Amino acid sequence: MINREAEFELRTLSGQFKAVAVIGPRQSGKTTLVRTIFNEKPYANLENPDIRKFALEDPRGFLSNYPQGAVLDEIQRAPELFSYLQQILDESTTNGLFILTGSNNFLLQESISQSLAGRVGYLFLLPLSLHEINDNEMNSNQLIFRGGYPALYSETTEPTKWFPNYIRTYIERDVRLIKNITDLYAFERFLRLCAGRIGQLLNMSSLALEVGVDVKSISSWIGILETSFIVFRLQPYHTNFNKRIVKMSKLYFYDTGLAVALLGIENAEQLTFNPFRGSLFENMVVLDFLKRRFNAGKPNNLFFWRDNVGNEIDLLIESENKRIPVKIKSGQTITNDSFKGIHFWNKMTKTESGIVIYGGDMLQKRSNDITVVPFNKMNSIEID
Repeated sequence: MINREAEFELRTLSGQFKAVAVIGPRQSGKTTLVRTIFNEKPYANLENPDIRKFALEDPRGFLSNYPQGAVLDEIQRAPELFSYLQQILDESTTNGLFILTGSNNFLLQESISQSLAGRVGYLFLLPLSLHEINDNEMNSNQLIFRGGYPALYSETTEPTKWFPNYIRTYIERDVRLIKNITDLYAFERFLRLCAGRIGQLLNMSSLALEVGVDVKSISSWIGILETSFIVFRLQPYHTNFNKRIVKMSKLYFYDTGLAVALLGIENAEQLTFNPFRGSLFENMVVLDFLKRRFNAGKPNNLFFWRDNVGNEIDLLIESENKRIPVKIKSGQTITNDSFKGIHFWNKMTKTESGIVIYGGDMLQKRSNDITVVPFNKMNSIEID
């Protein structure tokens, strides 16, 4: 098993809360992690039809089988359990009693979040970070192409075969569970069009026009992708600084390998001259910062900033009382143009700092406290 950086936070939460919910995409390693750490607990997978039927028909009886707690996997498949869990947790004095996993963000469902409020600690487990993969032999194209799903780091699994099955299962099963969409063909077309908009401002009207549905449907479908950990939105930083700023969010995927598959890219070498390479590299970098936050049990503190004349910071990390501007360059060389956005930001905010992350391999300290960091050394950046 690949050692997960979130293990420490998971153990910490289990000592502080009566239950812990580990939430993240399908195949991100949730079950492996919780069963390894809590191997003494009984295990019930709600994906199993017989177990799910028991839990749905007699939730009180189902939970009575686990007086010392249990690992309940894919618990969103039996939402009726949450109300009964509330009573059990309220009456218990034991921390770490139940460990819940879900590939659906049930925090977004009001009825469930109310049942669990204050009783459950949450951990978001995303696919492997670059530090967890820890393979210096892989270049940026290979890392983008393979993505971070743990299954793809076994010698027998080929991305070109694994991802089409993942996409098919997601559309045919998970999408129907979240919302009964009748036109799955249109939804799949929408999903592939989203992959072509990585790192771009999310224009729902444009998407609606291309897919052939109304804007309301697009908004609903984006919500489905977010709930099931397929995409996330990077929000704009709203502080004005006396300038007209962009207020639309930018779209990214929780896994670059999945996005690559949706774009029809068949091998890592094709990425070298692919027009989406820069956006995919940017997605990989932004996502790795997000994984670092979630693995430590911290909330998302990432933004971007852009004004109406094109001045932009690709990533703005808000840490305590400071804001760290980050520019992302997929190339292997650094030019003066690479610092343009950071210089503009520092002049505007009267600060001196910044990070440029690029596709090369040399760590550089520049003037005005700007650091140039290779993508595979991002974990060395102190941002907290």
